[in-house]
Amino acid sequence: MTAPYAPAPYDGVVIAAPFTTPYTRFSPHPAQYWLGSALRGSLKAAGLTPRDIDGLTVSSFTLFPDTAPGLADHLGLDLRWLETVTVGGACGVVALRRAARAVQMGEAGIVACIAGDANEIDSFRRLLQSFSRFAMDASYPYGAGGPNAVFALLTDHYMRKFRATREDFGRIATAQRANARRNPQALLRSALGLDDYLGARMISDPLCLFDCVMPCAGAEAFLVMSEDRARALGLPHARIRATMERHNAFPDDPAQYRGGWAGDAPGMWDTAGIGPGDIDLLQTYDDYPVICAMQAEDLGFCPKGEGARFLASRDTTIDGDFPHNSSGGQLSAGQAGAAGGFLGLTEAIRQVTATAGPTQVAKAARALVSGFGMVNYDRGICSAAAIIEGKGA
Repeated sequence: MTAPYAPAPYDGVVIAAPFTTPYTRFSPHPAQYWLGSALRGSLKAAGLTPRDIDGLTVSSFTLFPDTAPGLADHLGLDLRWLETVTVGGACGVVALRRAARAVQMGEAGIVACIAGDANEIDSFRRLLQSFSRFAMDASYPYGAGGPNAVFALLTDHYMRKFRATREDFGRIATAQRANARRNPQALLRSALGLDDYLGARMISDPLCLFDCVMPCAGAEAFLVMSEDRARALGLPHARIRATMERHNAFPDDPAQYRGGWAGDAPGMWDTAGIGPGDIDLLQTYDDYPVICAMQAEDLGFCPKGEGARFLASRDTTIDGDFPHNSSGGQLSAGQAGAAGGFLGLTEAIRQVTATAGPTQVAKAARALVSGFGMVNYDRGICSAAAIIEGKGA
């Protein structure tokens, strides 16, 4: 690892106006529709117009062959600052970091961060094909098709190394489904018990149906601006206490069972001046339960190897002693492409500003949001995390 992480604070910069364009299983609309809808919803929530923003970050898997500059042109935006963030499940926190520094340095006044994707009938088939080719150095020679097969390898390695069980992962998934049942926008809201989880059909051993996210269409957005601007607009807002970002950490791992959080989380906690025990709710990236366990460990909530058992042994529902993925996460709300990397952050903003409605965690003043992007099985992991807080912190 490189030198200890000690980032400068984000004094005077806040996050506001989180917006979720309701997800749908399939949609004929292109990515531009979803991204534009999320931007419009966030601006409307803030009482702003497109003329009021001068910065934009865009995250999308299905925008191609269009580009962020092309999208800005289509949407009629006049911008001083523009960024494309393509780090998968880490894109929400990474977009926040980029936008916050732009505002802090005076490069932009208000930055809109948007993420979203289309999901046509054959989108998942194309995803399997492109994922396998993109990750050919690790998975293609073995005939592994898509993220389910790749994460099955990681899950199997984790279970063997740390003696985690399917019951441990099942308790993570079923708790998130209980949270999703209180989220009117979640796509999967039917009851899910541990027996249902354990009895589900096999997808890619040891992953079964409820270990895997359901691809869908949708979008997420939020705004980054100065605290003075947010107060002038009368907007509920969250302060950024500290963040971290690390790519391609621990290349010596035989399998990627650690993320960059393990190296940089201590510096993030030092910058924030708090520890894991001061967090009111945790929002981890959750395309598969094993990733939730890795983040709980590497972020310092429990020792390495105990993440699955730690989450399984706590009450991680909205009213529990350790609220986790209060919206239901991607495992139950759905994975709207790159918007999956924003889902935990938009939910956390609502939580710490006491605007989460039916999923509100009582006295949730401080949240940790973690993101995870993975290019292939053994390399290319993108890790990011942010500690945010509302006025009650």
